Amino acid sequence: MKINVKCFSTLVNPETCDFSGGTSLELTEGQTVADAARTLGVDPGDVKLVFVNHRHAGMETRLADGDTLGLAPAVGGM
Repeated sequence: MKINVKCFSTLVNPETCDFSGGTSLELTEGQTVADAARTLGVDPGDVKLVFVNHRHAGMETRLADGDTLGLAPAVGGM
């Protein structure tokens, strides 16, 4: 299955997880947000906010073909 991932702030890596256009990622059916993060080289412990299809989700949320995943770290100053 294929999903589109956007990383925010300190999680951005232009080679693996970009913000501007997102990054296409191939996963196996039944994989979770945590699995996707690991595949991208992002430590799941560094992720504070998760969005699947623009809705708040958790690290154990199972992903499906065509999903859009957003990953953001904890940020301060707000």
